[in-house]
Amino acid sequence: MADAKSDKAPPPPPEEIVLYEKDPATRIAIITLNRPGFLNAPTIAARQRYADLVHRANVDDDVKVLIVRGVGEHFGSGADLPEMAGMFNGDPDYSVLPEFGISGEDTGDGDVKYPPRDSYRYIAQVTNLYANSNFGLRSLQDFKKISIVEAKGYCYGWHFYQAADADIVIASDESLFGHSAFRYVGWAARQWQWATMMGLRNFMEMVFTGRPFTAQEMKDCSFINRVVPRDRLEAETMKYALACARNRPTDTIVMQKTFFEVFKQQQGEYMGSILAGWLEGMLPLVKEEEGGIAVEAETFEKGLAAAVKDNDAKFPPDWRMSYKGRAAKE
Repeated sequence: MADAKSDKAPPPPPEEIVLYEKDPATRIAIITLNRPGFLNAPTIAARQRYADLVHRANVDDDVKVLIVRGVGEHFGSGADLPEMAGMFNGDPDYSVLPEFGISGEDTGDGDVKYPPRDSYRYIAQVTNLYANSNFGLRSLQDFKKISIVEAKGYCYGWHFYQAADADIVIASDESLFGHSAFRYVGWAARQWQWATMMGLRNFMEMVFTGRPFTAQEMKDCSFINRVVPRDRLEAETMKYALACARNRPTDTIVMQKTFFEVFKQQQGEYMGSILAGWLEGMLPLVKEEEGGIAVEAETFEKGLAAAVKDNDAKFPPDWRMSYKGRAAKE
C-alpha cells in the first residue's frame, strides 16, 4: 500500500488517476493507472472507476482484449493509505461510507448510519465488500474477454490482486510481487487466488516470511506468463494482445472464459474472497507482539509506509520490499 508522499493536497479526481482508451480497429482497450508520484495508488473513487471501466469493456463489442498498466517506474504498490487512515486512527470526521459508494448527498432518504467502531461490522463490512467485483478488488474475475496485466517495478497490494486475476501477465525482469500486509497484518483479500495461482507451498513462504518474489520466481511457479527486459515490456504486451485479438471470435472467447470461470469457482475463488474478508475483519482481535507493526493510531500518525520501511530493515536485504532496502548492505 502506498503513502509515498506527505503532501496534504487532495488527490486528483478518479478520471485523472484511471485513464481509458480503446482502439476499435484492433479491439484492444487499455486501462492506465496514472498516479506515479504515489506509486499509482488508486483512491476509493479510482477503484470504483476502475471497476466501472472493466464492466463497460466487458459489454462493449469494440473491446476484445483489455490491457492494464501503470505510468512510471512501477505498476503499483497498493491502495491509498492516507485515505484509509481514519478507519484506524480514531478520526471523528472519517466516514467509511464512500467505500460503499454512499455519500451524504446521494442517500435520498436521509443519512446512513454506519456501525460503531467497536463492532465487528465496522471493519468486516468493508473487507467483505472486497469480494464484490463492483468495487474494484476482484473486477477482472467477472470480465469475460481477455485481460492482460503489464507488470513492472513494484506489483504489490491492490496491484498484485489485479495480476492474480488477469488472464495473462507480462512482467519486466526487475519486477517484485507481494504484499506488505503480510508484514503488518498477516493476510490480504485475494489470498485464495494467490495460493491457487502460485501453488500452496510457494504462497505460504511469501506469507510466512513476508518477502516479495522476483519476476523469475513468479514465472517459475506459473504465476506470470513472460519475463522480458523493461525496454521490451510494452512491445511484448502488445504482441500478446494483438495475437489474442486476432485469434478466435469474441463469442468463442466468452465461451472459453465461462469454462475457465467454472473451473476457478470449482476451486473456490469466490468462496475464498468471502473467507479472506472474514479473516481480515478479525484484525481488531489480533494481539501484537514486541517488534511487530501494530495497525493502530500511532502507526498511521507515523505513516504506514514509514512503519513498513522500519520493519523492512529487520529482514535480509534480498527479502526486503523496497529496491533501496534490497540494495543496502547488512
